[in-house]
Amino acid sequence: MEDAAATAVLAGMPADLADLLRQVRAEVAQLRQEVNRLQRENLELRQQAGYWQGQHARAVERVRHLEEQVHELEAQNHKLRQQLFGRSSEKVSSAAAADWLKELEDTPTGMPRRRGQQADNPGPRRRDYQQLPVRTQFIELPEAKRCCPQCGQAYAERAETEDSEQIEIEVQAYRRVFKRRRYQPQCRCQGPWQIVTAPRAPKLIAKSRYGVSVWVEILLDKFVSQRPTERLLGQWRLLGLDLSAGTVTAGLQRLEPLFVPIYQALVARQQALDFWQGDETRWRVFVVHEGKVGYCWWLWVFVSADTVVYRLDPSRSRKVPQEHLPHHSQACSGKMMVDRYAAYKAMIQVKNGAIILAFCWAHVRRDFIRIGRTWPELRDWALRWLRRIRDLYRLNDRRLLTQNTEDSAPAEQALRGHVSTMHEQAHSECAQESLRQPCRKVLTSLLEHWPGLTCFLDDARIPLDNNACERQLRGPVVGRKNYYGSGSVWSGRLAAMLFSLLGTLERCQVNARQWLTEYLQACAHAGGQAPPDVEKWLPWKYARTAA
Repeated sequence: MEDAAATAVLAGMPADLADLLRQVRAEVAQLRQEVNRLQRENLELRQQAGYWQGQHARAVERVRHLEEQVHELEAQNHKLRQQLFGRSSEKVSSAAAADWLKELEDTPTGMPRRRGQQADNPGPRRRDYQQLPVRTQFIELPEAKRCCPQCGQAYAERAETEDSEQIEIEVQAYRRVFKRRRYQPQCRCQGPWQIVTAPRAPKLIAKSRYGVSVWVEILLDKFVSQRPTERLLGQWRLLGLDLSAGTVTAGLQRLEPLFVPIYQALVARQQALDFWQGDETRWRVFVVHEGKVGYCWWLWVFVSADTVVYRLDPSRSRKVPQEHLPHHSQACSGKMMVDRYAAYKAMIQVKNGAIILAFCWAHVRRDFIRIGRTWPELRDWALRWLRRIRDLYRLNDRRLLTQNTEDSAPAEQALRGHVSTMHEQAHSECAQESLRQPCRKVLTSLLEHWPGLTCFLDDARIPLDNNACERQLRGPVVGRKNYYGSGSVWSGRLAAMLFSLLGTLERCQVNARQWLTEYLQACAHAGGQAPPDVEKWLPWKYARTAA
């Protein structure tokens, strides 16, 4: 109808005007087509622009993610190189004058604290050696000087002397010859006439020529000084005693059963308590064990108030601490200080709530030190957290020192306030989108372990760190480097038992040499067996008896 109406309108117009109108209409139609085409192209281009913008955003995100991966890999490479070639301590070489950890030191002068005795601390007491035996030696004046230099008359000797002393050590191997007295009857009684001989001297190992003192020296040298047996035997050869390594090995195997009752008593004593500390380290046992590849076993240590117990096991699984600690519901209740190793969290006692895990602040501190060393641009951030942890230690020390005094309440309040501030700061920083991934990872771990990290607030027995266990493992780690672990299962058991016994003796402040000498002498009197009653030999009871 529109075309018909337009034709009618054009019919009534002059020819030239009608032609012009037709031309305008054709151009309008062409322009409309062009506009439609351009609109379609614009829509397509807008769609493509949106697609490429999305691709660009994803590419930018990928570049950012790859840059973070590069930083992470560079940090891991730096860490691995540090572990392989660097020092194992948290402190770097003193040659690094710009050590960033020195900024934590806040001495009044701003200078690093000097080594050695500090001016604000009292000096150590002069040691008292009155318990040592005395050998008196008189020093005479030369005979030519015992007279007056002018007239030559002899001096008269005075009763008093001018005394001084010095400490000496004498090490000597010797043969102890036992001469058993023999007796014969002098009476005329009826009966067989026979010679009576004194009893044999007790021996720790039947038919062995080596007495208790030899085995005490071997045990102390190996499991306290952590020296290989060959070094001790080489030292003894300089003293004239040539002892073969095979004889020592066979003798130690004979001694191993003597310490089993003591070790079992240490385990029972520890299981009866309600607070423990635990840790583990590698220990090689060079035997083929069914189902195990390689020779890497694990030496676990459990520390309590007056006992130290080591357990040697082929695995590093949760079964070791789970079986060592009491696991019966009616008897199992307590707290345990550990690091963040997952095996402790998987223990049945932990899952059912019978044992509460307390975590170590020293491991948290190492996280921030690692960030500061690996990412130099994050050192200021790491230093701020290290100062907070330093203040946490100081406030906790003050709380422990002021217990049961009028200053205990302010000290407790200051400590709890500082802990609350640290918790809020961690949450606040984790909420920041600009926080670097390494920092976020450390703070996320901190918040996940926060309940265990703050157990010390409600139980003063719980320390801030697990350094007591790490100190107990220091000796075995030295031994692991010196004599490469154990060559058999029985020698590994002996090492675990001796480490346990010697650690407990030290914790109970008992002289290990005295205890070993008296205990092995008792074993010798028992015919080379453990004494029937080991109660008096338990370190915590022996300490009271010796006192």
